[in-house]
Amino acid sequence: MTTIAHHLLHVHDRIHAACLACGRDPASVRLLAVSKTFGAEAVAEAMAAGQTAFGENYIAEGVDKIEALRGWLAAAANGAVTPASTLEWHCIGPVQSNKTRLVAGHFDWVQSVDRLKIAQRLSEQRPAELPALQVCLQVNIDGGANKSGVAPEAALALAREVAQLPRLVLRGLMAIPEPATDFVAACALHASAKDLFDQINASGALALPMDTLSLGMTADLEAAIHAGSTMVRVGTAIFGGRPRPA
Repeated sequence: MTTIAHHLLHVHDRIHAACLACGRDPASVRLLAVSKTFGAEAVAEAMAAGQTAFGENYIAEGVDKIEALRGWLAAAANGAVTPASTLEWHCIGPVQSNKTRLVAGHFDWVQSVDRLKIAQRLSEQRPAELPALQVCLQVNIDGGANKSGVAPEAALALAREVAQLPRLVLRGLMAIPEPATDFVAACALHASAKDLFDQINASGALALPMDTLSLGMTADLEAAIHAGSTMVRVGTAIFGGRPRPA
């Protein structure tokens, strides 16, 4: 068993235990493996261990990786290796206007939509031959001055507008709260995102209710699951520590 495969088992064990601790079905929480700064070979190892959904923060790096993995998938189709299934790629980093075409043409999900302009460009630039782009609104749930995300009080209006765009499917909310001092404080931060998620769904403003609440990372996935997260984004606990910039 590779190190990545071992780490994946450990993360799944954490998810399972966290769900049981709060009375949830472990199948209600998806694992997104955050592979930023790690190469295509690391993704291939994780995929061979059964992981299929991967998150990338840096768009150019993510596109390079997506294209590199196409050859690996082609080899799998020819019987050279046995993949779990087709990969699913999530853009989870900031999306600038000059990168929307790359994102629209390569990713399956975008979890970091925080402006109508970006959503409109993704809608316009999504290739017709691809399925609709699945999107989440990134919410700056605790008002961090240096963080991306729509303000909570503006999230309902943005959700209503994004849900009406063609070639996009609004799936839910994503948030990255500031690190908390303890489990109780972390649960409270994540609970505020769950409350907003529930409020938007209960408003009746959306034709289809949102089903995805993307909360929790390596350090706080248990608190996020306790609060109601349906998708945790884990990188370090799977791939290891990332090298510091020189």
